[in-house]
Amino acid sequence: MAENRPDGERATQRRVHDRGGWPEAGPINTAEHELTMWEKRTDAIRGALGAKHLIWTDEMRRAIESIEPGEYEKLSYYERWIIAIKTLLIEKGILTPEEIDRKIAEWNTCRS
Repeated sequence: MAENRPDGERATQRRVHDRGGWPEAGPINTAEHELTMWEKRTDAIRGALGAKHLIWTDEMRRAIESIEPGEYEKLSYYERWIIAIKTLLIEKGILTPEEIDRKIAEWNTCRS
């Protein structure tokens, strides 16, 4: 996403995840908070997939940065992680979207 500047150089347009120096972004909330159980599970899933060498940090970053800007803005930190994990598992052929949807449906049935 580069565009020409008046001086003839090419400028790169920032993507939604690149927050550094955005004056309208306001301060970053660095307050600690207690993680919810689903956030802890998401972190554990990411850790287990990494330990098995199924997903790498650079892949996670690429998958997170590939989330559409409108969706990215609506998601929390760990929601971005879970979307990225799902994307990578499907891309790598480890799981299909149908398998993921079926497991989510089973889990939701058990919870109700």
